[in-house]
Amino acid sequence: MNKSVVPVQIKALIPTGAGTAVFLGNEEKLFTIYIDHAIGSAIGIYLNSVEKERPLTHDLMVSALTALGAKVERIVINDFKNGVYFGRLIITAENELQQRKIIEIDARSSDCMALAALQKAPIYVSGVVWDEVEDTSPLLERLGKAEETGEPEE
Repeated sequence: MNKSVVPVQIKALIPTGAGTAVFLGNEEKLFTIYIDHAIGSAIGIYLNSVEKERPLTHDLMVSALTALGAKVERIVINDFKNGVYFGRLIITAENELQQRKIIEIDARSSDCMALAALQKAPIYVSGVVWDEVEDTSPLLERLGKAEETGEPEE
């Protein structure tokens, strides 16, 4: 069983009729996770450092973590079952005695990505998932060309 992880980044956020397509990957390949529009918008806000009038849900979570001396260290997209990606939040916390604790929490992959974007934390994909996902680089290229020319995708 492959227990390695592959570092990836959010390469593009594309609105769709049903939500947002998040293109994740590296130089080797990209894959796509389809998420709710509201969380896709939040990820875009965090990636672009857009100022908000009021805190969003993920801001609240980070504020609570910060108050407890914790932060999102990294996230891992660790599983894919029945069309759903699963995520793990890896949180580190230090107390006043400089004792470090590592906490791993099951979470939706979309929430994991939003928190990673907000905290500028690295994103990883388990080797098992990485080996299984289809490379969607050609799709993103087609969408980019359609956007440049103003023509609809074929």
